[in-house]
Amino acid sequence: MAAMHRVEAALGGRPCVFETGRMARQAPGAAIVTYGETMVFAAVVMADPRPGLDWDFVSLTVDYRERTFAAGKFPGGFLKREWAPRLKETLTMRLIDRPLRPLFPAGFANDIQIATSVLSVDKDNDPDVVAVNAASAAMAVSGIPYDGPIGCVRVGRIGQTFVLNPTQSELPQCELEMVVAGTESSITMVEGGAKEVPEDIVLDAIAFAQEPIRQLV
Repeated sequence: MAAMHRVEAALGGRPCVFETGRMARQAPGAAIVTYGETMVFAAVVMADPRPGLDWDFVSLTVDYRERTFAAGKFPGGFLKREWAPRLKETLTMRLIDRPLRPLFPAGFANDIQIATSVLSVDKDNDPDVVAVNAASAAMAVSGIPYDGPIGCVRVGRIGQTFVLNPTQSELPQCELEMVVAGTESSITMVEGGAKEVPEDIVLDAIAFAQEPIRQLV
């Protein structure tokens, strides 16, 4: 079983903590990432290669769940159980999948599963970006071959200023909101929207995200 390891740094004026060896010690890789008071757990497992397979895609399955206990609540009324993933959860699964998938070596045919779960959530920090970083950290300590790790941040623009990981209260004020993920040297995913801002501002937003991504890596 891996020994516990903890790394903490400030990111966007809030503490960002990476922990490994604390949970799921039987998994090849597992990590907990806390940003502010939002905490996400991720674990990764890999199956043995299946003989005779010759496919040209990565057999990667990503799961992400936001349980009500993360907000200190539990289902009540007629429905007293958690149900299928909501749209936000499905979109976050894709957010985790897209920046990781291109980093696996060509011809890699092992089945891989990444499971992420929100353990705690505050009213400021969206757990989706935290989940991407948790999945990256779990992959990084797993020994599974991939050209990572990656970092992931959200960039907003309020007035003339770029904001790193804008809070939930700041997002409605943003004329641009982007999620950017990448390795230490390159960008692997950009997703977002804007209110008809010029192209050079979008490029500046991507450039703004590169330094905090390197810090996360």
